[in-house]
Amino acid sequence: MSKNLTSRAEDYSKWYNELVVKADLAENSAVRGCMVIKPYGYAIWEKMQAELDRMFKETGHQNAYFPLFVPKSLFEAEEKNAEGFAKECAVVTHYRLQNDPDNPGKLRVDPEAKLEEELVVRPTSEAIIWSTYKGWIQSYRDLPILINQWANVVRWEMRTRLFLRTAEFLWQEGHTAHATKAEAVAEAQQMNRVYAEFAENFMAMPVIQGVKTESERFAGAEETYCIEALMQDGKALQAGTSHFLGQNFAKAFDVKFTNNEGKLDYVWATSWGVSTRLMGALIMTHSDDNGLVLPPNLAPIQVVIVPIHKTDEQLEEISTVAKDIIGQLKKLGISCKYDDRTTQRPGAKFAQYELQGVPLRIAIGPKDLENKTVELARRDTLSKTIVPLDDLVETVEGLMTEIQETLFKKAFDFRSSHITEVDTFDEFKKVLENKTGFISAHWDGTAETEQQIKELTKATIRCIPLEGKKEAGSCVFTGKPSVARVLFAKAY
Repeated sequence: MSKNLTSRAEDYSKWYNELVVKADLAENSAVRGCMVIKPYGYAIWEKMQAELDRMFKETGHQNAYFPLFVPKSLFEAEEKNAEGFAKECAVVTHYRLQNDPDNPGKLRVDPEAKLEEELVVRPTSEAIIWSTYKGWIQSYRDLPILINQWANVVRWEMRTRLFLRTAEFLWQEGHTAHATKAEAVAEAQQMNRVYAEFAENFMAMPVIQGVKTESERFAGAEETYCIEALMQDGKALQAGTSHFLGQNFAKAFDVKFTNNEGKLDYVWATSWGVSTRLMGALIMTHSDDNGLVLPPNLAPIQVVIVPIHKTDEQLEEISTVAKDIIGQLKKLGISCKYDDRTTQRPGAKFAQYELQGVPLRIAIGPKDLENKTVELARRDTLSKTIVPLDDLVETVEGLMTEIQETLFKKAFDFRSSHITEVDTFDEFKKVLENKTGFISAHWDGTAETEQQIKELTKATIRCIPLEGKKEAGSCVFTGKPSVARVLFAKAY
């Protein structure tokens, strides 16, 4: 498994693409814009999925599954949502192929097999889910409905990049129904906090919680909450969104309930989701020119043990010690791998696990057995230490926490040093061209100004921070009054 990665300083985009492929995370498929997630990449996604699923269930949600196909009439029911996703939709028009009489051995669409109604391949599931909820909800006693689904969706992207933007991707999408506006708003806010907690505690990725501007909101939402992260190249990445949908979908699908006063009312809704885009965020937050750097809380293999030997007898002796170490670490919930392959030299194994971001590597040779020590290598700092065998398990357990915290602090410090307050448009452009990162600036609140800044600089308003400065000022572009600073950045 060769490294030979382009350096981040030379070409960040090329470095990222090479790393995803060389670390065995994913590759492009035979289908344009779609990816194959390979076992090692999928193992990381499974760890993410498991932690998020646990957090969703702790907040009272249940998993369900809804169809991949959405009848076009249902998709059109909520106009803003349909209009927002229309250009990205894949549509099924026929249900059968037949032999092509003009080209033996080839198939063509059977013209007699045209669907009575075209089916949209879901880009998101609000339409099919709210048409279903209509049959589930009659009374306030049926509420709230707290449903999540793990699924794939299709958005026909023209420019794709592994994990960050693909035509088909994996995600979870929560869809909840409530009796009151206050309950629905609280739900949307709660799930945004869950995403932030996951990003920071498991991905070791600091995020800023905020709300989107009207033009950046999810199509059909009244408010979109978000978590925004900053990548090493100074670009922002939207890592998760949670939407307060108001009664828009309930009205579109006529979902009413009898409230506790006996009156009919429309249901209040939320939806929220994160996707395999988090894989891209994880890579770009921590990794370096040597390969992946994974936080222990999401690493499929937290510790790898590599034997260094010349004879079968030495390997056997090392294996006995290694298996004892693994047994002790597994009792502490630490995942281990013992790589005793004889087809690869130790140096090649070291290179592989460094490339794949395994947090800790233990090397054991004959001299280590004599001295009752091991060599312990940290992936995050690339440092090596000799550790007494008797202290190893305790040391490894402590390092799991230390590495997790160190990675978060490093990313947090980088982000802190790349949030720049500006008061003029000249300053704004200079920071964007030279320093990059988040720009904290006043904005007059109009979509026109937002669009003009985007056209001139390619920077967008990433969010209005929930804990931002509520200070009066003048818009950085128009000079008109502003009530608070917002965060601008170039973004993925």
